Amino acid sequence: MPKMRNKLGNRTILSFDFGTKSIGVAVGQEVTGTASPLPALKARDGIPDWDLIETLYKDWLPDVVVVGLPLNMDGTEQQMTQRARKFANRLHNRFKVKVEVCDERLTTTDAKAMLFELGGYKKLTKEKVDSVSACVIFTSWIESTYE
Repeated sequence: MPKMRNKLGNRTILSFDFGTKSIGVAVGQEVTGTASPLPALKARDGIPDWDLIETLYKDWLPDVVVVGLPLNMDGTEQQMTQRARKFANRLHNRFKVKVEVCDERLTTTDAKAMLFELGGYKKLTKEKVDSVSACVIFTSWIESTYE
């Protein structure tokens, strides 16, 4: 039986690169398969300003939210994996929008390489890296969803 291919929709996706001090954010469009970085959110021990996240939801009206899942290179979970899952669960419980997790191994490395290509070391600020990482998470998610 041939593999069924998912059909591209016209959904808006928010993606998050969870961190304990900074949470990268990007907004993507399913129909184009592209994402744009948004300003990273400051966090205190992994706790964001929920009012800012609520504003993101109101501004972008996401149909799906994707949270990067930090795994060890061998695919096993680590302490941050559980914290990212907890963040994803809180997003779902608070805003009632479908939340999916996506393997984020090497997204920071990819984001740094992309930013360096665009402007050298001066582009490699933590906030920019985190939000470009959220774009890479979106791209990984869309590729795995529509392969």
